[in-house]
Amino acid sequence: MTATTPITLTQYGRMAEKHWREFRPNMVAEMEAKGVLQEMLLEAEEKTASEMHDLTMKFMKQGLTAQQAHDRAWEMVREEYILLPEEEASQNE
Repeated sequence: MTATTPITLTQYGRMAEKHWREFRPNMVAEMEAKGVLQEMLLEAEEKTASEMHDLTMKFMKQGLTAQQAHDRAWEMVREEYILLPEEEASQNE
């Protein structure tokens, strides 16, 4: 029997899971069935953190304060990996 180490998600991963469960339940169910939900959440938070860092540094070099740079980076990155668009409701017409 192999024990898997539980993945501890950061704020981004927890935010993604909450958002995905509410707005992408079919996607979450599919990931859970395949056993990849935690892996995908971890990937989303890693990509978000990496891009946030890169963009924040870029904006600070352009003269923004650290907070302004962070806020602008978050606005650009959040919908890429964390706040995915809501699933289309299936239409039976």
